[in-house]
Amino acid sequence: MSESTSTPTRAASPLAARVRGTVRIVGAGLLGSSIGHALTARGVDVALDDASPSQLRLAVDYGAGRRPRADDEPSLIVVAVPPDVTADVIERELAEHPNAVVTDVASVKLDPLRTLQERGIDLAHYIGSHPLAGRERGGAISARADIFVGRPWVVCRDEETSAEDLALVEGLALELGATPVEMTPEDHDRAVALVSHVPQLVASLLAGRFVDAPEGSLRLAGQGVRDTTRIAASAPELWVQILGANAAPVVDVLDALAADLSSVAAALRDPEAPGSRRAVADTIRRGNDGVERLPGKHGQNRRFEQVVVMVDDTPGQLGRLFGELGELQVNVEDLRLEHSPGAQFGLAEISVVPTALRHAVDGLQARGWKIASTTND
Repeated sequence: MSESTSTPTRAASPLAARVRGTVRIVGAGLLGSSIGHALTARGVDVALDDASPSQLRLAVDYGAGRRPRADDEPSLIVVAVPPDVTADVIERELAEHPNAVVTDVASVKLDPLRTLQERGIDLAHYIGSHPLAGRERGGAISARADIFVGRPWVVCRDEETSAEDLALVEGLALELGATPVEMTPEDHDRAVALVSHVPQLVASLLAGRFVDAPEGSLRLAGQGVRDTTRIAASAPELWVQILGANAAPVVDVLDALAADLSSVAAALRDPEAPGSRRAVADTIRRGNDGVERLPGKHGQNRRFEQVVVMVDDTPGQLGRLFGELGELQVNVEDLRLEHSPGAQFGLAEISVVPTALRHAVDGLQARGWKIASTTND
């Protein structure tokens, strides 16, 4: 162990009881480096490795960990490489470090598991996992220690998984601020097809409509379309691998979505036909019901109310707004910002619990803020 991870420092680490010894991270991209930053900040000895020397140098320079050494004996290995090489790297790490627990953070769980099983690999010390966290931009330069906070971290155990090994992987998730969720690989892949993989395709398909759109149309774009297409900025190379590895569950969701789209299109071809307006209304209402089921802040299924505040485009205005909401004892549950093209102000859409809406509106107006709208308008 290096001097930077001496015994006194390790003993003071809040992770000492859950993450023992050295953690080896293979893959110094966004997720691998983010895990490295979070662990390093807690005094854990992190050894980084990557097939790309330049990526590894960058991650080390940013402080996500140190270079690996020949005498490393990791207790936990995190494989954070692209899906098409995940199984190969897991197999290698299990062979080279037989005393370590190996987990991976690939976004597809069944494909690498089946590949390893077909090869006859002993998987007693392997536990697949997947933190539902990320950013549109990848690489070590985009890594952040806090991207796992409040996010689900799926752990795929089986009957061979020992309690000690499971505790190590779930302890990693807990100490990085995530919430461990036990699922089978099959259930995981069906779930992410619905809540991650198909939304990526939908965002990309919609954003693709903008390529040939007139400039005048795009100038009208508001926060709604920006929210809907935000993830369309993701890397094509990575998503080709993810979607290919999880093709069957994705196709199931796409087929159902295509049927829904066809029904709405049929209704709108003749809006005056009997039942057409109801079909459209039912589509919007079903979307309302679906949104209600999405977990909110801290995983709670709660509906918030919104107040939209006009904010001058000058330094310090957002800080003043948050400060005065604090004085009013109003907790901000969520925030969205929108700038109108050519306007010298922005719109801050603030989500609050329903009981705080009227108090927030009255208090802000009394302090001179202009309210553009509220949920109840």
